[in-house]
Amino acid sequence: MGDRLKDLFDERCVRAIARDLRAAQPGLDERGFARDCLAGLSDLELTGRASRIADVMHEHLPQPFPAAARVLVASLGPELARSDTFGLEPLQYMPHVFYVAKRGLDHFEDAMTAQYELTKRFSAEFSVRAFLMKYPDATLRRLRAWAADPNVHVRRLVSEATRPRLPWAPRLRAFQQDPSPVIALLELLKDDPERYVQRSVANNINDISKDHPTIAADLCRRWLDGAPPGRRWIVSHALRSLVKKGDRGALGALGFGAAPRVEIASASLSPRSVKIGGELRFSFELTSTAPREQELLVDCAVHFVKANGSTRPKVFKLRKVVLPPSGRAEIAGKVSFEEMTTRRHYPGRHSIDVMVNGVAHPLGQFDVCR
Repeated sequence: MGDRLKDLFDERCVRAIARDLRAAQPGLDERGFARDCLAGLSDLELTGRASRIADVMHEHLPQPFPAAARVLVASLGPELARSDTFGLEPLQYMPHVFYVAKRGLDHFEDAMTAQYELTKRFSAEFSVRAFLMKYPDATLRRLRAWAADPNVHVRRLVSEATRPRLPWAPRLRAFQQDPSPVIALLELLKDDPERYVQRSVANNINDISKDHPTIAADLCRRWLDGAPPGRRWIVSHALRSLVKKGDRGALGALGFGAAPRVEIASASLSPRSVKIGGELRFSFELTSTAPREQELLVDCAVHFVKANGSTRPKVFKLRKVVLPPSGRAEIAGKVSFEEMTTRRHYPGRHSIDVMVNGVAHPLGQFDVCR
């Protein structure tokens, strides 16, 4: 998480949390709470700041945890009205989530009640994971009940908290080894009407696919049988990583499993020497050599040079094409070499392939220079 996010936890935010807590617990030392939070806060990163505030909560909230949890819940603002476009403001509740994970593990019911309320304002996906590790059966039972909750944020929590590889969180190793308990929850959410939940379900299956590609592909193939549009969207998004790798099971589930019968002609790369910060433009003609109509998924793979001089491919989506016998399609695209925080560019000989139903067809080579 970036530096700009950590700056959300500044003096203004700390004092706002202190005011909210004092409103719920009139005897709380508001000034002392803010003073203790701010001491050394600027030296910490985002999660470090949230963790520090959570520790100060423990020093100032009433004990034991059930009493503190009641104050914490009473201090919360209104529930999120939407499932998207709610900005960064809900991040102010990250310390509250950290507090529950740190101090509530010996108080299952009170902690789950607090997380149920917190996830309506922020998300309890990080804190619930601690309870999945300590109380897997009880927590899974609670999540099964929450999968039918009328609140979209609670339903999303069911799939997001159980992601085996949730970013910025400890991995759920037990679910990496055996994803069946997670899949049982996803079955309850596969026809959720909210795209907010659908995206989380898809991301969870994408996580599962990195450890169990066959299980993920078979699940999606089964889900596509008589699937409504929302479930079809989930499957397409869920299999994105496997499709980029050319996984035959994933491509087959999406209807692109047949080996393509095509020819690539009229390939063009421009310029042949691309400066870092510039872009490569490419085009080619795709011709069917099959005696019957073909459904084709066409992507491109750019083999980027790494710092050590080796190359690593990155797949970019192009388009889906339906070609009749001897049919042709002209396809073009471009690749940016702008420097990004997620990808740095290095000089050297690069290459680009056309991926048709996961099968690579070399398109050409080009140089990248400073």
